[in-house]
This record gives sequence, C-alpha cells and structure tokens, in this order.
Amino acid sequence: MKEFKYNIDGKEYKVAIGEIDENNVADITVNEESYKVQMEKNSEPEKKKVELGKPATDISTEGSVPVIDNVNTANAIKAPLPGTIRSIEVEVGQEVNAGDTVVVLEAMKMANNIEAEKSGKVTAICVKQGQSVMEEDPLVVIE
Repeated sequence: MKEFKYNIDGKEYKVAIGEIDENNVADITVNEESYKVQMEKNSEPEKKKVELGKPATDISTEGSVPVIDNVNTANAIKAPLPGTIRSIEVEVGQEVNAGDTVVVLEAMKMANNIEAEKSGKVTAICVKQGQSVMEEDPLVVIE
C-alpha cells in the first residue's frame, strides 16, 4: 500500500492506494473514506516480431552505420578525422575522377571536401548524411 499526503487549497488529504485488481480497479482511501477507482490501462507499446535469421523491419537507424555486406573496404576512401557527414556528392554506379568531391565531412566546425583518390566507379557508399564517423571509417568505395 502506498500512502501520500496532499495539501490542496489549505486542506490536507491523506491518500492510500491499495491493491489494483485484474480489471484495473484500485482500492483508494482518502481521509479514511474508501473508494473504488477505475484506472486507465497503460497502453503497452506495440511489440515487433523478430525472426532469427531474418532482418528486422521498421527499425529506426537514425545515426547508425548502414549495413554493408560483401564490400571490399580496402578500396574505400576513409575518413581522415572524426566528424559528421554533411552531404554525399556521389551515387553508386557513378564514374568519378581523381580529385572529385565524394563526401563533405564537417569536423571542428569546418566543412571538409573529401575527394576521390583515384578515378573509377563508385561501388558502395558506406555512410549516410548526418552520420558521425571516426578516423579511418570507410566512406565511399571506388573501384
């Protein structure tokens, strides 16, 4: 049993909350007078069914690293310093030349253009806009 004291407009109320039954009805005593109070049921958040071996759907990935399978990150342009991805200037399948800007990385309140180190085709983008990256994290794969 939980007991509380309230003072409303100068009047003191002693409230005791007893058991709550399966129908969500509580036994409550206010200043030694008993009441049965129907309480609202707490709405439980909708549970998502996840099957092992299958990807979960509708999961928020804000700020997380995209899932990258079978990508050769040895050919990736890597972050030169920690920062936040402000924009991605290329798309998968796009041909780029050495020196082309592929990603704009904000670090220490400065926008840094990250350029392609070689000419080739963009085969994977390993980050998304707004994502935080650490030094040496793969950004874009060019082969």
